[in-house]
Amino acid sequence: MAGSGVGSRTLTTADWGGFEDNMQAGGGAAVIDMENMDDTSGSSFEDMGEIHQRMKEDEEEGDGDVVTEEGEEDGAFLGMKGLKGQLGRQVADEMWQAGKRQASKAFNLYANIDILRPYFDVEPAQVRSRLLESMIPVRMINFPQKIAGELYGPLMLVFTMVAILLHGMKSSGTVIVEGTLMGTAIGTCFGYWLGISSLIYFLAYLCNAQITMLQTLSLLGYGLFGHCMVLLVTYNIHFHSLFYVFWLCIGGLSTLRMVAVLLSRTVGQTQRLILCGSIAALHMLFLLYLHFAYHKVVEGILVTLDGQNVAPPFQRVARDLAMGTNSVVNTTAHVLSIQAR
Repeated sequence: MAGSGVGSRTLTTADWGGFEDNMQAGGGAAVIDMENMDDTSGSSFEDMGEIHQRMKEDEEEGDGDVVTEEGEEDGAFLGMKGLKGQLGRQVADEMWQAGKRQASKAFNLYANIDILRPYFDVEPAQVRSRLLESMIPVRMINFPQKIAGELYGPLMLVFTMVAILLHGMKSSGTVIVEGTLMGTAIGTCFGYWLGISSLIYFLAYLCNAQITMLQTLSLLGYGLFGHCMVLLVTYNIHFHSLFYVFWLCIGGLSTLRMVAVLLSRTVGQTQRLILCGSIAALHMLFLLYLHFAYHKVVEGILVTLDGQNVAPPFQRVARDLAMGTNSVVNTTAHVLSIQAR
């Protein structure tokens, strides 16, 4: 039994010995293979990671290129859009500046009208009362008399005088040639009003009278009310005696009113005499000129203009005929007389 147990143990050992040798040999091979597999497997994962990283970088670069191209396209689009926006802003700015200039011009015109508005801002009742006062001389000259500082009434009186002069010229049969009549009337009336007012203001400055240019224009303008009344009556009623009566009464009253106002604003006898004598003489003589000499002056101007425009008439001049022409005429007359027989 013991022998059999030893034999079996030996067999078992012998049988397993080859297996163990194979296992040892295979175990060494297995270890080598595992090492190779570990090395191979490790390098494979690292290569895959590198490949994945490279692919990712390539994708990022591709995305970057796409973004760059899109950015360039967007930049170009935005550049065009920005250029259009800049042009639009420039056009809008030019339109704004043009509108601003137009508005400033309109505002300046309105401002200029506002400057003149106080001189024409007057009620009709005030104009009527001042017209009546222009015919009433003041008595008190010890203190300066008040003068209206407006131009509405004087301007309307000047235009009224222009209309009266045109009426007088048309009633006298004067023919209007190319608007000369109206231009002459306007020039005469406005020339007297502005010119004599400037002269009186200059004399007032020399004589140290307390009066302004505006007050001078207003005073002389309202002084034309008497002239308008005299001319309106005497152009329709042609009597020289009536004219002289109106000239002394109505024209004299308006002149005395202006003289009294200037006396109240002037200091010194000599200064008063120079200033008041000048305005009285000019004002009264102007009325005489309008009644007697104005028509003749205008008619002379019209005749002068007509003489310049009309061509000289055709004149017939007798001339001697040549001898040959006389013989031909005589022969023709002789032939005609023979045929008549």
